[in-house]
Amino acid sequence: MEKIIACIDGSALSNDVCHAGVWVSKALSKPLMFLHTIERQQQHGADDLTGAIGLGARSALLAEMASLDQQRGKIALQLSKGMLEHVTQLAHDQGCESVVQKQRHGDFVEALIELEKEARLIVVGRSGEGHQQDFKALGSHIEHLIRQVHTPVLIATKNFAAPTNFMLAYDGRATADKAVERIISGGLLHGMTCHLVTIKNNESEIEQKFQQTAQRLREQGFDVKAEFIEGEIFASLDDYKMRNNIELMVMGAFGHSKIRQFFLGSNTLRTIESSQIPLIVLR
Repeated sequence: MEKIIACIDGSALSNDVCHAGVWVSKALSKPLMFLHTIERQQQHGADDLTGAIGLGARSALLAEMASLDQQRGKIALQLSKGMLEHVTQLAHDQGCESVVQKQRHGDFVEALIELEKEARLIVVGRSGEGHQQDFKALGSHIEHLIRQVHTPVLIATKNFAAPTNFMLAYDGRATADKAVERIISGGLLHGMTCHLVTIKNNESEIEQKFQQTAQRLREQGFDVKAEFIEGEIFASLDDYKMRNNIELMVMGAFGHSKIRQFFLGSNTLRTIESSQIPLIVLR
């Protein structure tokens, strides 16, 4: 059965990832899986220094280093177990009954790629363990993650709360049309107010596509507030978000061409980097 995979790492946003995962799990009636990946630097405090150790001291020091590594590994496992138990209890306290835990060793993104076949949606924190107090920092794994997986990704922010509205920045391209279809078929956003916003661009027949998309969403039962505006894309979208108290951003990811994948940061990544509200990236 498909699961909601919520990824925790011990950062200050782990509780917010938990809250976001619970919201999605309950809304979609899917089991919730908490994933913690123990990466190499969490287990080993030193690199392989065997080449620098003198012959006389080598055996004793290597044995001591091996013992320290073994202790660090045990502590990392214990910390991981404690974190997983903490968020599991939080989820249970919020009425989420079907919760499982998963530990992995190695790279965080590789672990998610391996588990993706089980995933309905992936939840990650906007800033990671290396940015404990910097909530504007973008977690180093996020760009790599959204390049690699094909499952929707929810990027949770500080003080996450279940949203009542969402904003879709529609640009008339195939990725935006696909995002609309995912919104309609997904179920997660049903019952929420949809702010459909288009910035005038060079896409052919953009205004007509915009009106057709708004009508399609209304026909599917969404309360749609549609606005077609001109101006610089990021300033205009930020201004709209502020004026309308947008609680969740939804966007399609990058196109499939190699050129668009190369220039990942041109639109998608810049939007993710600048957003201080939760954001769903649809593939």
